[in-house]
Amino acid sequence: MSGRQLRETEIARKVRAQGLADGYTLAQIAGQIYDACGQRFGTTRVKAHRLSHGVALADVIEQVRALFKRDGKSVPGIGETLLSAYESGMKRPGPEYLHYLCLVYHVEPLALGYDGPCICGHGHEFLVDASFEDNKPRNSPAPWAGPASPASPDNCTPSLDGGEEDENVLRRTLLRLLAGGTVSAAGLNELNEEVLGAVENLRRRMDETMVAATVSPAMLDQWEQATSGFGRQYMNTPPVRLLCDVMLEFAAVRKALNHRQPVEMQERLCRMSAQLAGLSGMLMIDLGDQRLARSFFRTGRMAADETGDRALRAWVTARESLVPLYYGDPREALTLAKKSRDLAGTTPCAARTMAPVVEARALAKIAGLGGSRHDVVEEAKRALHRARAAFSQMNASDREDPAFGYTERQLYFYQGDVLVRLGQTVEADVILEKALSHYSDEDLLDQTLIRFDRALCRLIEGDVEAALQLGRAAIELVDKDHRTDLLLKPGYDLEKAVRAKHGDSPELKQFREMLAESRVGIPKDLIKDVG
Repeated sequence: MSGRQLRETEIARKVRAQGLADGYTLAQIAGQIYDACGQRFGTTRVKAHRLSHGVALADVIEQVRALFKRDGKSVPGIGETLLSAYESGMKRPGPEYLHYLCLVYHVEPLALGYDGPCICGHGHEFLVDASFEDNKPRNSPAPWAGPASPASPDNCTPSLDGGEEDENVLRRTLLRLLAGGTVSAAGLNELNEEVLGAVENLRRRMDETMVAATVSPAMLDQWEQATSGFGRQYMNTPPVRLLCDVMLEFAAVRKALNHRQPVEMQERLCRMSAQLAGLSGMLMIDLGDQRLARSFFRTGRMAADETGDRALRAWVTARESLVPLYYGDPREALTLAKKSRDLAGTTPCAARTMAPVVEARALAKIAGLGGSRHDVVEEAKRALHRARAAFSQMNASDREDPAFGYTERQLYFYQGDVLVRLGQTVEADVILEKALSHYSDEDLLDQTLIRFDRALCRLIEGDVEAALQLGRAAIELVDKDHRTDLLLKPGYDLEKAVRAKHGDSPELKQFREMLAESRVGIPKDLIKDVG
């Protein structure tokens, strides 16, 4: 149990003890726990009810199973993981599970934080209390809880809101008409007035819902600016530091999406979700966690699909193709890159440039694995030609964005990288030198990878000493916070290639030790929180 959970449990225990001493019902104590812990710890109403009963997850599960058995139903597969997901707000119980949770806690769905009536069609509170009058506390509320309001859904049977009452008016009218009932002229006018009033009330509430928003346009502007800023920081900010910033923004956007927003705002929120998820996936690639990288890209695809923006969907897919390119099968990377290119179509966008570059890099790796080399080389060069043509059609802002767009220096870098993998070292060295000239001193990630590529050129040409010297310089030029698995992977590949061709040596041993001392990872507790 984390420190926050321990503190939450401690406060809930004190609230429960004081509430019982003061004569409050368990439903009222749940409301007090929610007031004391909800904003501070994110405690949900359904969890507050369990805490008010002073029982563990396993106790609630056994009660639910016992009630299923009592009703002659097969014992459900509900477990602590599922119940915990309900309590954290990650999942909503289905109608049947919600009914049995209401039975366990003797409250209505609204008291547990869920809209709508229970499927059983009747109340649950009569099982322990006849009316709110019987539930009034004998003494004043606990000092930390504040007054217990009769209007609180945790304190009494919730009264119907206006919308539900209007719906009942229409249901009663429909039943009367279906039964073939007749109404006098005076009664008909009264009935029409009541029905039309209910109809108008429901229409007005729909208007209110359509324009309601829990986030302002100004806040959306700030989030979009922050998201763009994260993209600009991608090349020069330590990945763990940037990941923390990105995930905090990601959490804020998720909370906004929990509420219904006007269509335009909803689309902007989904766009930011896709971008932030994609950027998180990129950072996970840098940190060497391909499982979480794939999970973030999956989330990004879902959010991008909600926008209907083909260019955004293509960008997420192109970024996802880097996972198998670096850590898996280059053939899978090739498939994803082609899928991204198809999604982009003829729309001038970053993915239309990025996808063929990934295709070329994947083809170069496939050639290194023993494919039909001549055909692969030609196909890779055609892919690079498509990338240059697409880059010329991109708008100026996308050409300056290294994360959500694609820059000229990135194009030079990866063109050189492909040529190195294909063994064309002379041309590759010229292109890589040109790429380095386009980078500023702050853009560390790509520059380090470029230097490793140049070291590989020296090795292919047979100059082992120069290759290791360039490899050491590449590592020394970045501080330890930037030395991620992705950044050091070419160094390990270089060490392996030197040892395979020329055997071990004191210089190679020194380089290997330098690599071992350089590795930095993501803290385990952060991985747990993000996952």
